[in-house]
Amino acid sequence: MKKFKLATLFSLVLVVLFGCGSDNGVDGKNIDELKVSFVPSAPAEDILTATAPLEGLIKDEMGKKGYNIGKVSIDVGTNYEAVGESLASGTTDIGFIPGGTYVLYADDGVEPILTATRDALSIESDKATDWNENEPTKGLSDEDATFYRSLLVAGPSDKGRELADKVNSGKELTFEDLNSANICLQSPSSSSGYLYPAYMLDEKLGKKITDLSSTVTTNGYGDALGRLAAGQCDLAPIYADARRDYEKDWTTTYNRTSDIWTETDVVAVTDGIMNDTISISKNSPVYSKEFVKDFQEAMINIATTDEGKKVIDVYSHKGYMVADPSDYDVEREVQEKIVG
Repeated sequence: MKKFKLATLFSLVLVVLFGCGSDNGVDGKNIDELKVSFVPSAPAEDILTATAPLEGLIKDEMGKKGYNIGKVSIDVGTNYEAVGESLASGTTDIGFIPGGTYVLYADDGVEPILTATRDALSIESDKATDWNENEPTKGLSDEDATFYRSLLVAGPSDKGRELADKVNSGKELTFEDLNSANICLQSPSSSSGYLYPAYMLDEKLGKKITDLSSTVTTNGYGDALGRLAAGQCDLAPIYADARRDYEKDWTTTYNRTSDIWTETDVVAVTDGIMNDTISISKNSPVYSKEFVKDFQEAMINIATTDEGKKVIDVYSHKGYMVADPSDYDVEREVQEKIVG
């Protein structure tokens, strides 16, 4: 009984200390600071430059709903986990994160509120050679997609060309083939850069990604493609339209003399991956059902404006629709099997 009373008293103290919104810069619809974090799927400086107008857009759109937001702080996490952990702890309020990162931190108070839509691609196939026409993959502006695939891409190194030639001749790669290559990966919570490739490896070859003898974790897809171009890596899993996003960098920043479509080939394709989320921290002082609904509507509206379209294009997002956690059930299966 004493334990119950002490626990109850402790809970009341927590409510007094932490339950009052004004102590956290939040008083009803008056918010001193809204913190928004992005994962580093592109160079941090590019994301920060592209998303700078988002502060004004959010303040204006939320202002129409009666919110007075003093400041919208935007940052880019050092990796995917850093953003997930910040959301879980409530030190950031809103996160632009992949479905895999959401699922990883779902039990820690991270909730998806919006799912991104993208232009569908001119190629939609689970067969690697269908992607290897040496022609750019195109976006279909009149068709939206809520999922994408991860492509395991071979670069211009000797080993990369060897493995690409094998696949283009109609053969599938063995574990021995993969184990003979240097592979650039993303952080372990990246859907297209780690989780789905790991799931595919387990499903098709009965091996874990940790069984591979030569892997390196890179800092975003730009870094991975840069290493691929330099021959530091032979293979890299990337999201399906990453080659479109880094097409110019291939010959400028990465100093290749031929284009990315000529010098890379797809050697494996994963299952479909649900698009990125905009997620909120349930541990954030701004969190409430009313705020979630209002922010959902605000971001959907922002995505229809010319300035908003430019902002979200940094992630190749076209727009947003209200998310349903059940949409990410396949992500949960991948997480359970790969992460454990």
